[in-house]
Amino acid sequence: MRCSDRSRRTEAGKWPQNRTRESRVLLRLQSARKIPGHGERADLILLAIEDVTDRNARRNVLIEESRHTDEFLAMLAHELRNPLAPSVHALQLLRPLTTDPAAARLNAMIERQSRRLVRLVDDLLDVARISRGVITLKRERVELYAVVRQTVGASRARMEERRQELLLSLPERPMVVDGDPVRLEQVIANLLDNAAKYTEAGGTIRLAFAQEGEEAVLTVKDSGIGLAPEMLESIFEPFTQVDRSLGRSSGGLGLGLSVVRRLLQLHGGRIEARSAGIGHGSEFIVRLPLAAADPARPESTQHPATLSVQPAPRRRVLIVDDNADAAQTLALLVRNWGHEVAVARDGQDALEKAGTLEPDVALVDIALPNMLGYELAQRLRAQARYRNRLLAAVTGYGRAEDRAATHRAGFNAHLVKPVDLGELERLLADGRRGSRGRALSCVR
Repeated sequence: MRCSDRSRRTEAGKWPQNRTRESRVLLRLQSARKIPGHGERADLILLAIEDVTDRNARRNVLIEESRHTDEFLAMLAHELRNPLAPSVHALQLLRPLTTDPAAARLNAMIERQSRRLVRLVDDLLDVARISRGVITLKRERVELYAVVRQTVGASRARMEERRQELLLSLPERPMVVDGDPVRLEQVIANLLDNAAKYTEAGGTIRLAFAQEGEEAVLTVKDSGIGLAPEMLESIFEPFTQVDRSLGRSSGGLGLGLSVVRRLLQLHGGRIEARSAGIGHGSEFIVRLPLAAADPARPESTQHPATLSVQPAPRRRVLIVDDNADAAQTLALLVRNWGHEVAVARDGQDALEKAGTLEPDVALVDIALPNMLGYELAQRLRAQARYRNRLLAAVTGYGRAEDRAATHRAGFNAHLVKPVDLGELERLLADGRRGSRGRALSCVR
C-alpha cells in the first residue's frame, strides 16, 4: 500500500461501506510500518490487520466460567462448613463428660474425621485461591523447629491410630525463615498426613530438617507404597491420586501436595519427590531460603496454640446465627468459659437483645434472614455505645473478598466455621475493645 493510499484503510472494528456488516461487533488489532527501500518502495508501508473477535470472546467466556467456579466453590464451602460447626462444638462439649473409655475413643474418632473434612474443604478452596493469586502471606521471622513441633503434635493422633512410628531428626541450632507460620504449618501437616495416608499400619515415617548452604531443608520419608517414576512430578498436580482404584482406603481429593508446592513457591521455596519405585516408600524434600540475620528482630514463636488454660475475663457475648444447632452449641461452649451469653436468630432479634444485654462482644453470622450480618454490624456501629465494642463475623465464607466485606461493614474479626476454638477463646480474652484499625482474623 502506498502512503498516499492510506485513506482507503478501514477503521479498527469496522467494515467498508460496500461490505455487508455482520451482526456482531468485530475487534481488530492493526499495525503499520514503513517498508525499507528507495524509489517507489520509499512510499510503501506494510499494514497488518488481525481479527481478534473470537479470541476476545473466548477470553470473556473463560473469565465468566472462572467467576462461576469461584462462586460455586465459595457456596460449597459455606454449605459444608455450616453443619460442621455444631458438630465440632458438640464434640468439645462432650469431651469432659465422656468417662467411658470406649465412648472416649469414639468421640476422638469423630473429632479426627471432622477435622479431616474441614481440611478437604480448605484444600479445595486453597487450590482455587492460589491459582487466582489471591492468597497473601503474612510474613514474619519464623523459627522452623517451633512450627515442626506444633505440627507434629497435631498430626500424631492419626499415626498412633495406625500404629505408625514417627522418628524426628532436628537440628541443634535454630533455623529462621521469612514466612507465614500458619501456611508453613499447613505445608508440614499436609506432608505428614500424606505420609500417614500411604504408609501401612506399623510403618515408619521420618521427619528431618537441616541447613544446606543458605537453605533450610526439610525431609519427610515414609516406608509406604512408594511412587512409580512417572508419578514423581505429576503427583503435585491437582486431583492426582497414587491409588485410583475403587478399593483404595486412603481417601482424599489429591489436593494436599498441590497446595504444598504452590505455598512453597509463594515462599520462594520448592519441593521434590523421590522414590525407588512401587513398594519402596517415598521421600519429599522441601527447600526454603533462610532469612538474613537480623538481631534487632526477635524470632517468632507465636503459632496457633491449644485452648488456653487461663480463665478469660467475664464478657457479655451476643451470638447471632439462624442455624439453631450452631448457635446453641456455640453458646454452651462460651458459657462454659464463664461468659454471659444471649442468642439471637436474626438481625432484628439481635438488635432487641443487644439493647438488653449491651454485649462486650457480638459473634454474628453473615447469611442471616431478612437482615444480613453486614447491615446488622453497620446498625450496631451507628450507636455510640457499640463503636468500640468487638464485632466478629462467624461465617462459612472465607474468601479474601468476604473478609474485605466484613471489615468494611465494621467487623474487627472474621472467623471461618467451624471456628478455631482456641482463637475464639483468645479473642474473648483479649478483645474487650475492638478497634476498626485492628483487623483480627482467623486464617485457614
